[in-house]
Amino acid sequence: MSAQQLRRGVVLLALLSLFWGLNWPAMKLVLAEMPVWTFRALCLVIGGAGLLATAALLGQRVRLLPGEIRPVFVCCLFNMIGWHLLSGYGISLIEAGRAAIIGYTMPLWAAVLGPLMLSERLTADRLVGLALGTAGLLVLLTEDLGALGRSPLGTLAMLGAAFTWALGLVLTKGYRLSLPVLSFAGWQLAFASPFVVAGALAIEGWPSFALSTDAWLALIYAIVVAMLFCHWLWFSIVALLPAVLASIGTLGIPVVGLLSSALLLGEPLGWRQFLALALVAAGLAVVLVLPALRRQAAA
Repeated sequence: MSAQQLRRGVVLLALLSLFWGLNWPAMKLVLAEMPVWTFRALCLVIGGAGLLATAALLGQRVRLLPGEIRPVFVCCLFNMIGWHLLSGYGISLIEAGRAAIIGYTMPLWAAVLGPLMLSERLTADRLVGLALGTAGLLVLLTEDLGALGRSPLGTLAMLGAAFTWALGLVLTKGYRLSLPVLSFAGWQLAFASPFVVAGALAIEGWPSFALSTDAWLALIYAIVVAMLFCHWLWFSIVALLPAVLASIGTLGIPVVGLLSSALLLGEPLGWRQFLALALVAAGLAVVLVLPALRRQAAA
């Protein structure tokens, strides 16, 4: 890898952390005025079409082979339907910064599910990472339970979202599909769209788009920037940077989510939030970064 490629990859990684981090307060703004199912239906329909169009423009294979249809559908149940709906309810019930911290515990659950489902080794790194992440979650849950009248449902919904995302990731690894990742993501969104659109119409009725200017801007940001542009950014980064650098870069997303939510939405920012963030980030570093460093050293 040349120095120019490294610089370009690091710049893209910084942009990804910023843009995906800012998506958390953006989603909170939208969900204050738009129901969860309607918001997620818009994200899935436009996101799926956009990602498949992007894959085609980049010359990637878009057509699904007969043996790929079932695995894509199974993965979409967890990666898309489970994650998008549960996280939507979670963000609508708790602070966006708190939701970002919990959502990014996903790799910790994937590190534990891998040995259970794919016969991977349950290493000490994974156990330590899970322990650190669980400690961070307990810090947030104890605040919920300790505050009079505050419900932990939002925190539990985000935890469920992170777990379903992790389960979908492990299933994806197990299927070992040859479909390019951008096309794979686009088809998962496309497969999930009819179910979420039908659910939105059945549960919430015909959508109303009487939104404030801030909510409209946040909706456009969540779909165009976070759903479409950031996915392209991520796959560009994976192609440019070693896994260890890409893994380190993802640690910045919940940090930006927490700080930007406090700055833009006025959410509380105290020692519990910082402690939970530090514990989850440490767990992610143990699970994602240390193994990548060892592989790099061995190579």
